[in-house]
Amino acid sequence: MQSIPGLGATTAATILIEMPEIGTLTNKAVACLPGLAPITRQSGKWKGQAFIQGGRKFLRDALYMPALVAARYNPDMAGKYQSMKAAGKPSKIAIVTIMRKLIILANTLFKDDRYWVKNEA
Repeated sequence: MQSIPGLGATTAATILIEMPEIGTLTNKAVACLPGLAPITRQSGKWKGQAFIQGGRKFLRDALYMPALVAARYNPDMAGKYQSMKAAGKPSKIAIVTIMRKLIILANTLFKDDRYWVKNEA
């Protein structure tokens, strides 16, 4: 997990401690456990805003600073962050998206037992 730019030893240890089931879950389940999956609020014709809540708050808190670092130094995450900002999304929403992508990426790498490599495309 530490091969991902932005995730350090402390965050990797926190992920392993707070989410021991990493590597065995689907992408959707991995995003739901720390509470990073958007939940839509609607009833009938009324539609509210989507928000994140619930889950393992300590894990969500531990992913915030690495998401800021990844949005700046990880080329894949920086591209996603910049495209969301260009589309008019608020900074907090873009950071939560990066947090979600980081935990999904960590799950995938852990499941496949491989290291992160820079996307050359």
